Amino acid sequence: MKTFRFLTAIVAACLLQTPAMAQTDSEPSLVHPAVGTTAAAADSSIRLSIVSKHQNFDQRNRQYLDADVHSPKSANIHPDGKKYYVNSLEGCATVVYDMQTHKKLKVIKYRFTEADSALWSKPSHFYPFTHYTENLNTFMGKPVESTFSHGGRYLWIPFYRRTYDLNAQDPSAVAIIDTRTDEIVKLMETGPLPKMVATSHDGRHVAITHWGNNTVGIVNVASADPNEWYHEKLLVVDYVLPLNFSLTEQVDRDNKSGYCLRGTVFTPDDRYLLVGCMGGNGGIAVIDMQTQRYMGRLLGMMPNVRHLVIKNDYLYLSINRDGYVQRIPLKKFMDAAARLNGKVGRVDGWQNCKVGAGARTIVPSPSGRYMFAACNMVSKLCVVDTRTMKQVAAIDIDSYPVGLDVSNDGRYLIVTSQGRRNKGGNAVNICRVDYAEEEPVLTDAYGAAVLNENSAEPSDSTLLAQTGNTFGGGTTPWMPYALGGLGVVAAGGLFLLLRRRRVVAEKR
Repeated sequence: MKTFRFLTAIVAACLLQTPAMAQTDSEPSLVHPAVGTTAAAADSSIRLSIVSKHQNFDQRNRQYLDADVHSPKSANIHPDGKKYYVNSLEGCATVVYDMQTHKKLKVIKYRFTEADSALWSKPSHFYPFTHYTENLNTFMGKPVESTFSHGGRYLWIPFYRRTYDLNAQDPSAVAIIDTRTDEIVKLMETGPLPKMVATSHDGRHVAITHWGNNTVGIVNVASADPNEWYHEKLLVVDYVLPLNFSLTEQVDRDNKSGYCLRGTVFTPDDRYLLVGCMGGNGGIAVIDMQTQRYMGRLLGMMPNVRHLVIKNDYLYLSINRDGYVQRIPLKKFMDAAARLNGKVGRVDGWQNCKVGAGARTIVPSPSGRYMFAACNMVSKLCVVDTRTMKQVAAIDIDSYPVGLDVSNDGRYLIVTSQGRRNKGGNAVNICRVDYAEEEPVLTDAYGAAVLNENSAEPSDSTLLAQTGNTFGGGTTPWMPYALGGLGVVAAGGLFLLLRRRRVVAEKR
């Protein structure tokens, strides 16, 4: 009887749609652009084209129909550019696609029982259960965002909640996927309602931001062995939100969650972690990673900060409700952060660009000349020219877009449309981007270098990056440069020796 009741609760929980963060009662008309739809800047500097899609809203369109696309929340393109991952929130699964053909490669399902106990890491003391006591590790997980670590070897995917936890008030979990096999190799506990997750540039830490109670978890992943990863610190942004909601009646946790911590990014030197506050009086929380201390919050930007990006010495924000992309020089922001001392401060001097209402995920082109924004309420992918901070192009996207990722060469964008209030959504659009001026190809993403082809282990540069050996106070690993220097010296010495022998031989 207990098993039947538990399974019934799981099914009922999976059928409940997680509400989007509602900002207005008016709903725009649904948009479903066809494959082949294009848009371009007036000066032809950039052109967007929808070249394929996956959808689960039109059963008649068999060509792009995919039953595994169920409220897709986010997308991540593997650093090697060969495949991409789509987190199907209400489908309790991550779908893997081939980047070239867009064919489905695998569906990673998040249904766990006691038989999966070997996957769990050693529990920490950070995340006690306060409402549930039985069958804690028997649940289905709702995947939200993702981050790669160890040069793309692993993909971290936190769950909005365990399906029995109706109001996301007890610990959730994060699944770690080995991208060579696309199998789950590790499960770790998290705080309530984790959404954003980020990897430090040196590959030593993964930060998991808990929307549910104003906390941020830091996981030490310096080891190449997943069995040696551990929870290092739990940081609090001002206060821990008390959680004591009903166990039978669903509460709007997309709004009743304190500061609603969201966008999360490490500074390029990994000294600081910045976390956007989408709720409360907003702002950006600043964490000193060297001392692992919460420094305070900075205000001055528009309220309702959703996503954070650092590119070319600028900090970029998406402002969800009003639909803006903002930026400020990173140095100016960090100079203001240095004066926080655990309090609330202010930094002014933001540049603003109006895009579409409901600006969610933003990603830069490889050069940083363009910033792409998934704009939920207007069902568009908008393009900002960062030289002028003006919108230069926008293309229709299946309603309502939230997630976004760009390939390392900047040529493709994967856009997920989750839906709002049981309308729209259930779609993934693949857009090709053509530039008048060629973009560079990035070879290094979060989590250090890309895996070697058919390699069983991360590349040497990835492992070296994890040692933390640096010079000049930065985060660049010294060993590759030292080895490179020795190689140059050796090559030069060999050249001079051969040249000397040749001269001697000629004299003879």
